Amino acid sequence: MIAAAPGDRAVEDALASAGPGTRIGLVVADDTGREVVAIRPDDRFVPASNTKMFTTAAAFALLDTAAADGGGGATVRMEGRDVVLAGHGDARLSSAADCVTDCLIELARAVAAHTRVVHDVIGDDTAFSDERWPQGMSWNNIPSRSGTAISALTIDDNVTTITVTPGAPPTVTGDGYYRIDDRTTAGGTKAALGVLRAPNDDLVRVGGTIPAGATPETLTLGIDDPAHRAAWRLAAMLRGLGVRVTGAIAVRHRPPSPSDDPATRGTAPAPRPPEPPVLARLAPPPLAADLRVTSKISQNLHAELLLRRIGAIGGTGSVADGQQAVHAMLDGAGVPRWSYDFADGSGMSSYNRLTPRAAVRFLRWTQVQPWGAAWRGTLPVGGVDGTVARRFRGTALDGKLFAKTGTLNGANALSGFLIAASGRTLTFSALANDMPGDSSATPAVDKALLAIAAAY
Repeated sequence: MIAAAPGDRAVEDALASAGPGTRIGLVVADDTGREVVAIRPDDRFVPASNTKMFTTAAAFALLDTAAADGGGGATVRMEGRDVVLAGHGDARLSSAADCVTDCLIELARAVAAHTRVVHDVIGDDTAFSDERWPQGMSWNNIPSRSGTAISALTIDDNVTTITVTPGAPPTVTGDGYYRIDDRTTAGGTKAALGVLRAPNDDLVRVGGTIPAGATPETLTLGIDDPAHRAAWRLAAMLRGLGVRVTGAIAVRHRPPSPSDDPATRGTAPAPRPPEPPVLARLAPPPLAADLRVTSKISQNLHAELLLRRIGAIGGTGSVADGQQAVHAMLDGAGVPRWSYDFADGSGMSSYNRLTPRAAVRFLRWTQVQPWGAAWRGTLPVGGVDGTVARRFRGTALDGKLFAKTGTLNGANALSGFLIAASGRTLTFSALANDMPGDSSATPAVDKALLAIAAAY
């Protein structure tokens, strides 16, 4: 139902343009909290990346986002002749040649200054439970940037790249981490390339065509075992610094314990031995900057790491502990438990559910929190930046809409705040599901929001 209000017909017509089969829920509240539009307000929808709103808000509420060292920095230590690289949840550790902050090379230099020969190089991500992919994420996303594995030891956003260079035949090169089966051919008028990699397989099949005169194409691939990848990169850096590596690349994972399962919560996890003294530790930048990036570009990996860091506060760093913290936040916000379900922190899971009314209640609650203004500042701005940089540009909402997007198979979402024609701030949540084929409900939702902004 739509509450009686100016512009009702324009809103109805806009939403109807999404076509048959599409289900859209829309709630809009004015600056007093009165609902001026309510369409399917209590239907549950797959919210896609609107899930990140709850994860990042919990991070603002529970983590020290302004800490000078950012928290979660990687460490390196010696255990006899073995080098152990341990992660603690930082999302920004980099092995890039042009790295200027939070750089793996600094840890490599510390090892090189300590010894010229090492045995095994071990990646240790036991700070969090080994839950690399959320329940309900499509398996076909795993080889991609969107579905790369989550680990307490993260390096280079847990992705690597391969380059396809035109030629007769084309050549495909990587950094050596994955084996490559090159099936590309020269031809066509523009590059049409694809990659296939089965989960937990190190063989990448690259196929398709690329014109002889085209520029090289870069393809990005997800990593299944980030701790192994980080140790592999550290070993390469050590060799480059003249350190002899005589052993293997190894990993240490911490399997989920019974206490990580909500059904058996309360079971004490096995005690962990104290960590030996570290040789060197990195101090990442303040977390607030990463929260901004996470929301603006909808970075899945960073959101998942935030959920686990939240879960490490008095917990084990598991998904279940992170979810418990988010539930407690929403209880405090007065959001009914039946109105949402989250299986992850990023929105990649098709198990997630949310009602538009619950989203609006939550959004309004954030704005009376001490961190509310800072959190709102991380949201993409219509026509200006992030995932809505090209939406609303040149319209009445250019620079006047602050909202989180969401896109998944059969799901579109947009929730946040907009400044209406009257100058009043409206809070809204638009959730769309069940679009047929590859169609999108985004144009219909944008038309409806513009009609509402004009009416108020």
